[in-house]
Amino acid sequence: MTAAQRTLLIIVHAPALKDHDDRPTAVVHAMERTLPGLRLGWTMSEKGDISALPRRDEWVAANTTNGGFPFLCNDDDNHLVTVAGLENPSGLAAGTPPHLEVHADLPLDAAGIAGAVDVLAGLSEGARAIWGHATPSGYGGIVAQQFRHPSDEPHVPPYGLPSLKLPWDRSMPEIPHFLGWLNYWSADAAQAIGFPDLARDADLLSRSRRTSSGGWVVQLTDAPLDLDNPAHLDALLRAYERFPEIGGRAAP
Repeated sequence: MTAAQRTLLIIVHAPALKDHDDRPTAVVHAMERTLPGLRLGWTMSEKGDISALPRRDEWVAANTTNGGFPFLCNDDDNHLVTVAGLENPSGLAAGTPPHLEVHADLPLDAAGIAGAVDVLAGLSEGARAIWGHATPSGYGGIVAQQFRHPSDEPHVPPYGLPSLKLPWDRSMPEIPHFLGWLNYWSADAAQAIGFPDLARDADLLSRSRRTSSGGWVVQLTDAPLDLDNPAHLDALLRAYERFPEIGGRAAP
C-alpha cells in the first residue's frame, strides 16, 4: 500500500464538553486555517450521502449532543479530510470523568504530511486538549498490542516495544497513554513527564514546536513513523526510554 492510499489519524483527548461550549467550532476553524483551501462544509446523511451545510457553524452548535459533535468533511473524494468529536465514557485515568475525543483523518500524502504538525497543534489548542497524537493508519493495531491485560502472561509486545498499563490502571490523566509519530503534550502533560529537559532533549527539541497555550507538539521522526525502518524504531524506543511515565510504566 502506498503512502497516498493511507491515512494520517489524529486524536486529541480533552475535558468533556459543557453546555454552550465553543470548542467544536474552534476545532473546525483551526483545521480550515491550517490546511489551505480546506472547507469542512459537508456531513453524512442517514442514507450515507454527502450533504452540504450552508450554515455549518450554526448546524454544529445545534448538533453538539451526547458529549460530542457530528462528522464533518470536505467534498473531495481524492483528498478526503474529516473530523468528529465523541464523548469517551472512560476517564483518562482511574476514577476520572468521561472526556472528549476529537478524531480527524488526513490523506497520508505530501500535503497531509506537510500540514500534520499545524493540524495537530490547531486541533489540540481548539479543543483545549490534555494530550494527543498523529499516527499513520495501522499504527493503532501495534499500540493495542502494547497494552497489558490481566490475562496477558507473559506479555511480549511487537517490535520490542514496552508494555503499557491500561487507562484504568493509571493515576494521572495528564500522562499520555502511548507515543505516536507526532505528540501533543499540554503544559500540564509536559510537566508531568518532565519535558523539556535541555540536557537530554536537544534532539527532540529540534523537531518540537511550542503552542500558544504553553503545550508542545513533539515529532519523533522526520517522516511518518514506520516501525519496519530501524531508525524509526530506534527513535521510538529511545523516546519510551526517555519518558518512562508514558503508558504508566513509572510514577512521575
